[in-house]
Amino acid sequence: MKNLFNTLIITSIILLSAMQFVQAKEEELDNVVAIVNAGVVLKSEVQGLLKKIKAQAKKNKQALPSDRALRTQVMDKLINDSLILQLGERIGVQVSDAQLDQTIGNIAAENKLSLSQFHQTIIDDGNNWESYRENIRTELISGEVSRNSVRRRIYISPQEVSNLLDLMKEQTNNNVEYHLGHILIELPSDAIQADITASKERADKVMKLLNSGADFTQIAIASSGSTNALSGGDLGWKNINEMPTLFSELIDGKDKGTVVGPIRTGLGFSIVKVIAIRGRQVIEVEEVKSSHILIKPSIILSEEKAKEQLQGFLNEINAGEKTFAALAKEYSEGPTSVHGGDLGWADPKSYDPAFKEALATMAIGEYHTPFRSSFGWHIIYLENRRIVDATSQMNKNRAYQILHNRKFSLENARWIKEIRDEAYIEIFEQDQE
Repeated sequence: MKNLFNTLIITSIILLSAMQFVQAKEEELDNVVAIVNAGVVLKSEVQGLLKKIKAQAKKNKQALPSDRALRTQVMDKLINDSLILQLGERIGVQVSDAQLDQTIGNIAAENKLSLSQFHQTIIDDGNNWESYRENIRTELISGEVSRNSVRRRIYISPQEVSNLLDLMKEQTNNNVEYHLGHILIELPSDAIQADITASKERADKVMKLLNSGADFTQIAIASSGSTNALSGGDLGWKNINEMPTLFSELIDGKDKGTVVGPIRTGLGFSIVKVIAIRGRQVIEVEEVKSSHILIKPSIILSEEKAKEQLQGFLNEINAGEKTFAALAKEYSEGPTSVHGGDLGWADPKSYDPAFKEALATMAIGEYHTPFRSSFGWHIIYLENRRIVDATSQMNKNRAYQILHNRKFSLENARWIKEIRDEAYIEIFEQDQE
């Protein structure tokens, strides 16, 4: 009995020591390395991000700075994240599990993986799935807070857009290339007026033949005085800046098959044909005209109840009891409710990914069953589809986005500096790992 009692005492001491050792290890792992207002940055967070960055760099065969420099950058990021998340909490920015699942599903799809395959990939890379999910949630909240805070600081004038469009047009012209053919009706070096007149008459006859459908290559071989006559007058591919000015002014913007001339040059009279064009882009997009009803889940209204409510609306519409527009005006929580849910004509790519995917499956005149987007639950009515030339609008949108991105980077850096200057931040020196 005494031996049994001694054994129990020894076992208890061993277990207690083991627990204290584990607890000490956990405390060591989770030491606070920085205080950020009401939050903290833990040593485990720093180590986790460092591990992730190093693994990614190794995978991509990318060089990294010293551990000290890298740790400084990691600390800065975690401090900034903490400040932004605290701000997001104060202003009520949240990401629901449904929104998180939708985002992770989109990431999996972009990697051409099913959700289960993507799940396994994350685990195979040595990551914890729940930690990965929460990191994505943090990034979504951080992104939303940053966008909302910085967007209001950015102003882009119509003149700025116009100026950039002009510059983009010049650059686009530089990228457009024309495959040219050339026929030169040559003048003698000591030409008199009679020679000039005769050459001009020959050039006019050549133009007449070409306009009547004669083969450019054959006439070039037979009649051109240029050094490339035997190659059918082929000048190869040239952009506007590579052509003689006299040519570029006449060729710019012309269509394939256009023949211009005679053009008087120092050597005689030139005739130029646009054999082919590359680099000129015309953008056509499909637009859809649709309406929707949006119901946002809340503490009072569950996800399932929101979905059921929308299905009830569809049943009423299909039974002829209510119209889509009337239900949208009465119940939809979106800004389009006053217009009966009408979204007008729009490129479906501009919508939430789930909304865009729903539209892609629909036929004209069809109603879509309830589905979840990042905004809430929807039903859609697809009224029509059309193809439009969106080159001008797309260029304008691109110019605006370029200007926005330029200003966003600068304003985001200023905003981060301001919130850091206003915050209480205390960093504790730690031994380098």
